[in-house]
Amino acid sequence: MTASPGAAPRIPTIDLLPWMSGDPQARDAIAATVDDALRTAGFLLVTGHGVDPGLRTRIRDAARGFFRLPASVKEPYSVQVGGRGWLGPGAEANGYSEGTETPPDLKESLSFATATAFDDPAVRAEWSGENVFPAESPELRALVETYLEQMRTLSDRLLELLAVALAEPADFFTRHTAHPTWGFNINWYPGTEVVGTPEPGQFRIGPHTDFGTVTVLDRQAGKGGLQVFTDEGGWEDAPYDPDAFTINIGDLMARWTGDRWRSGRHRVLPPPADTPAEELMSLVYFYECDPRTRVEPLPAPKGRVAYEPVDSHTYLRGKLDAITVV
Repeated sequence: MTASPGAAPRIPTIDLLPWMSGDPQARDAIAATVDDALRTAGFLLVTGHGVDPGLRTRIRDAARGFFRLPASVKEPYSVQVGGRGWLGPGAEANGYSEGTETPPDLKESLSFATATAFDDPAVRAEWSGENVFPAESPELRALVETYLEQMRTLSDRLLELLAVALAEPADFFTRHTAHPTWGFNINWYPGTEVVGTPEPGQFRIGPHTDFGTVTVLDRQAGKGGLQVFTDEGGWEDAPYDPDAFTINIGDLMARWTGDRWRSGRHRVLPPPADTPAEELMSLVYFYECDPRTRVEPLPAPKGRVAYEPVDSHTYLRGKLDAITVV
């Protein structure tokens, strides 16, 4: 992604180390940059996060061994969107969330979600459960559980930064993440030798916005990779830094801010015609909030749209149902 000389990039890179140092000037500058970026693209790159790159590599290696197994071996782990297990080919079409009936997404996923045993029986039944780790990849459990702990810490740190960027108390969002829900997908994007020739309008992941508060993405660069949409530039390749996480906000956060910030619209391109065997894998952590949080938009002048308050998880369930291919 390019910008005119002297112009600030639409998707800036934020180093969290100066933020965590506590220096008031550095924090003010970072907060202002974040506010501006989330008004335009809904995306950031974040470095200085402290997450071991070797851990991410080991997760990919373990997951790849599972994904390359025959479908008959993977099928016992099969689930639908929002479940805990294997999302096989054809299970998901993210373009549905925008009302577009696209062909199913060209990917497979290992999907994990909240394991917290909530006190409320109804919440516990709908939003918590035991995660499933394939017996064929025995090393995956310890790696994923370590990664999830680090994602929770990083996500709360990001929510504190976002609160300050709105000139709100630092715990404006994290007071609602004592027992949050979350989702985590290991997305495998194989080449055409696995998925076949893409249909017209078919993507590895169709155009959509995410649904929760913040998404923390560890991605790989590729021709059939991530694109983001802005009003100024349309669809453009997302900037890439191997040391950085790609961060975007979701629909719930956009609603919470009264559309001051935009939910980052994005897609993942299909396998490229000139390198059809390209294989990519992404680690995607979707952070949400405590069930039954009342999400009420910030009033003007911070907020721009006075949405009706919603129950966070009634809202999220509707979004998840929308992308499920029945």
